[in-house]
Amino acid sequence: MNGEAIEVIQEVAAETQAGRLIFPEVVRRLLEVGVESYFIDFATGSETFYFENSGTYSETMTLPLNAIAEEFSKEDLVAAIRGAQSDAVRYPEFVRLATVAGVIGYWAFLTGKKVTYFGRKGEQHTEVFPQ
Repeated sequence: MNGEAIEVIQEVAAETQAGRLIFPEVVRRLLEVGVESYFIDFATGSETFYFENSGTYSETMTLPLNAIAEEFSKEDLVAAIRGAQSDAVRYPEFVRLATVAGVIGYWAFLTGKKVTYFGRKGEQHTEVFPQ
C-alpha cells in the first residue's frame, strides 16, 4: 500500500458516494492499485479496503446512512442490485435501498468476482459479478 493507492481509494469512495461512478469502474480502479476486496459496514459508516499484500486502509463514509431494517429481504436487495447493474440506481440510492432491505454491510471480493451481503441476524446473499 502506498500514498497513490490511498489517494485513488479516497477518490473512488468520494465519487461513488456522490453517485458519479458505476460499479465496474470502481472495481477496475481499485484493482489497479492492488485492492483485492473491501468491506462496507453500514452500522458504523466505515469502509475497509484490503490489499493483495495483506495491508488495509479504512475510512469513514461521508454518505448519510439510514436506519437498517431489522428484517432482511433478499428480494428487495436483489432488486436494488439489478437496478445498480442496469445503471438505473446509483450508489446513494443503492445504499438507501440496501439498508431498507436489512443489509448491515457487504464484502466485495474483487479478485473473487462476487459480493456477499449480510443481514443483522446473519442472513447472507452472495451475488456473482455479471459477465
